[in-house]
Amino acid sequence: MKTRMVMNELKGILHFICSVQFWRMAVLWTLSVLTSYWQLFVQRLFSQKACCFTRQLPPTTGRTRPVCVITGATSGLGAAAAYALSKEGFSVVLAGRSSQLLSKTMIGIMSRNKDAHVKAFQVDLSSFQSILKFRDSLQQWLLDSNMHVSIQLLINNAGILATSPRLSSEGYDQMMSTNYVGAFFLSKLLLPLLRNSPVPSRIVNVTSFTHRNVFGAQIDNETVTGKYFLRCKDYPFAHVYEFSKLCLLLFSYELRRQLGLMDNFRHVSVNAADPGVVKTNIMREVPSSISHVAFIVLKLFGLLQLPENGIDSILDAALAPPETSGVYFFGGKGRTLNSSAQSNNSRLAEELWTISCHLYEENKLACKDFSN
Repeated sequence: MKTRMVMNELKGILHFICSVQFWRMAVLWTLSVLTSYWQLFVQRLFSQKACCFTRQLPPTTGRTRPVCVITGATSGLGAAAAYALSKEGFSVVLAGRSSQLLSKTMIGIMSRNKDAHVKAFQVDLSSFQSILKFRDSLQQWLLDSNMHVSIQLLINNAGILATSPRLSSEGYDQMMSTNYVGAFFLSKLLLPLLRNSPVPSRIVNVTSFTHRNVFGAQIDNETVTGKYFLRCKDYPFAHVYEFSKLCLLLFSYELRRQLGLMDNFRHVSVNAADPGVVKTNIMREVPSSISHVAFIVLKLFGLLQLPENGIDSILDAALAPPETSGVYFFGGKGRTLNSSAQSNNSRLAEELWTISCHLYEENKLACKDFSN
């Protein structure tokens, strides 16, 4: 029995290594992160004035702490960012799928920071109904706590790398739902709370260098919901992950433009943060022996970071001066880069915005009908 289990495991590893998606990750993802670091190197050598932003302490009004909402806060980057921002004086709202892991994260933060103010809510970012329930619970908590009914920072950090196809409750691809569509829905639902802030507020979308591997992107209902990828004979999980991160960037830049058209007085800024290669549990669906070897190789090349270091770009994006918006942070130390040409394609960004808004209204109507 044990021999059979070992043989089956080896068979699974060989099948994974022989897949196109494995080589896409092994080769293209490595090249794309090296491209980002090369850009930083060239920028330092030849730019007369490197584009770096210094962090600023969060503004406060009276005794009220600024409120930060972090998705995917049960472990890794989300948990590390939550602790760091609690040290900066934020009242931190943790959002994640597992109530047990949320409790563990809360206890961990409060044991390390006795002054921390932390609240946790269970939410599934791949479900519109769950996001809507979270919005309502968050508003009620703010009211019950006698806090200003607003938030000052939203960090869309939740993300998964699913190696097999699966559906969300809305019938979308779960990876696209969690990594992009859910972030769009949550941002739209929390935008009134961000705009209601008495001080400048901000959205930070956590993206990835892997977005550089998407060329000739097709933006339509089928790709945004991921239904197109679900119909593929072999689920192109690496490409879906890249595409979801490209969508986050397109959304970031278009939201900045839309906010500028909407309201110039109450300023909500939007930044993107790329943590680089970080040792988190996002690779949990990849065979453990492969991910272990990958981490060793990346560590030897000095590319692998622990979450405590990987959050530097997230904190840079979150704590940059209030007027900083539409910026792509990478590499820590307040440094920024230009994202790919595809991510700066205004036509694609507008198409994505239109389709995403349509999906939002569609789901909002469906939830209203369901509640009635």
